Amino acid sequence: MSSTREDYLNKVKAKLDEWNAEIGVLEARLDQVKADARIQYQKQLEDARKRRDELKQKLDQVSSSGEEAWGELKSGLDLAWDALSDAVKSAKTKFDS
Repeated sequence: MSSTREDYLNKVKAKLDEWNAEIGVLEARLDQVKADARIQYQKQLEDARKRRDELKQKLDQVSSSGEEAWGELKSGLDLAWDALSDAVKSAKTKFDS
């Protein structure tokens, strides 16, 4: 595995761990939310979890791919990264408002 690829995968894994922790915090806060707002927050968290699972799947694909597929799979991983980032930000914004 090339150094650049390995560094990138380590960066994604570290950020995924960070987002998992943020999702966990939001899940804990869900218990404190009033019933009428809970449904909206649950939808936000479901979206964040879905995006997290998609990123994890892409990360697994890139990790197990050969060097020749690295560039092609990286673009899909980048898209999944952006989608999860947006979902977590959106969920945090909803919880903070």
